[in-house]
Amino acid sequence: MDFFDQLQHQTNAEREYLLGAPIIHAALAGTATRAQYIAFLTQAYHHVKHTVPLLMACGARLPERLEWLREAIAEYIEEEIGHQEWILNDIRACGGDAEAVRHGQPALPTELMVAYVYDRIARHNPAIFFGMVNVLEGTSIALATQAAGVLQDKLGLPAKAFSYLTSHGSLDLEHIEFFKRLMNRLDDEDDKAAVVHTARVVYRLYGDIFRSLSAPEHDHATA
Repeated sequence: MDFFDQLQHQTNAEREYLLGAPIIHAALAGTATRAQYIAFLTQAYHHVKHTVPLLMACGARLPERLEWLREAIAEYIEEEIGHQEWILNDIRACGGDAEAVRHGQPALPTELMVAYVYDRIARHNPAIFFGMVNVLEGTSIALATQAAGVLQDKLGLPAKAFSYLTSHGSLDLEHIEFFKRLMNRLDDEDDKAAVVHTARVVYRLYGDIFRSLSAPEHDHATA
């Protein structure tokens, strides 16, 4: 079995924890509120803005034997620059306060997820970053485009309020094939174990982010 397939198999339970978040079911069923959608975008901003810095941190620490992976990181950086601004634009299109989000603080699960990945890159194995990639891109493919279509229809929001979700649904479909090839080139068992472990933890933390969006204060939030 290729390592990419092993990775999916070994993280199945954690992936189900994420996909079981009530807000995901609400979004796909069309019962999520505008306030909850803005809350989702808010937390997305607070982790997406770290994507390029995390990529840079990973690339800087990779050993020479993984030079081919460093080259791939350069491609990822070029693709990911500025995506947090797409999210702020979506918030504006929803009638939310994008500048308040920009200068605000993340929810605790978001802060913990970002801090965890920075720490694992710095203190353990920089290849762990690809465990996070597996979670975020895999989730986008599974949910982003479908959720965007349902939410736009049910909430009556303009298409420009969904640029982050719609772009990542299609963009990450291309990314995941690239990601598969990269993961299947990994031949060091420690690297593989590090990626699997991080994917498991990030699935849990990302799941906690989605669960935080179902908290009562979001149900009655104003934007």
